[in-house]
Amino acid sequence: MKSPRKPSRSKSSGKSQPAPGYLDGQMLIAMPTMGDERFTRSVIYVCAHSTEGAMGIIVNQPASNIKFPDLLVQLEVLPAAERIQLPTHAGDVKVLKGGPVETGRGFVLHSADFFIENSTLPIDEGICLTATLDILKAIADGSGPRNAILALGYAGWAPGQLEQEIQENGWLHCAADPDLIFGTDTDGKYDKALRKIGIDLGQLSSQAGHA
Repeated sequence: MKSPRKPSRSKSSGKSQPAPGYLDGQMLIAMPTMGDERFTRSVIYVCAHSTEGAMGIIVNQPASNIKFPDLLVQLEVLPAAERIQLPTHAGDVKVLKGGPVETGRGFVLHSADFFIENSTLPIDEGICLTATLDILKAIADGSGPRNAILALGYAGWAPGQLEQEIQENGWLHCAADPDLIFGTDTDGKYDKALRKIGIDLGQLSSQAGHA
């Protein structure tokens, strides 16, 4: 598990800051007219967005038939015999399809109460990304973050691509919150994200059909 190279950000006063207009730490919401089936009804947490492109994690597409404890065994993080000894919250970690890029790699979005020097990437207040086996080991032994999801793969955009897709009404966006990212109601995240910006899905679908 390795972290993708994060697009660079503009710097001010020595501290890395997202440039105006970029969507780091925001949620993308696919329009009902989204033509790419891989992103139908998807909600994506944007981990990085700059002039060099964008990278995000889909937070509402469960990985079929993959449970977190089973994945820990497959990755040899713990022996199969110790699976039943996992902390309760470890068994509750959702395994998601994070996107179509590098689907064989795992990326953990998690709360900021866990940090590994040179491995954990702070994204926005309270949210971090770590893509090493160390965080899985920490979750397995009870010393990991309070909230976490494991995504297989990620969504990526070339320079200017995401901006163009937004201009072409492919995506809406809204502020992120922990429930949209870590909430257990994965199926309900799409409607919840739309409601967050005051949109009724039925009305939006009707308007889109008459565009």
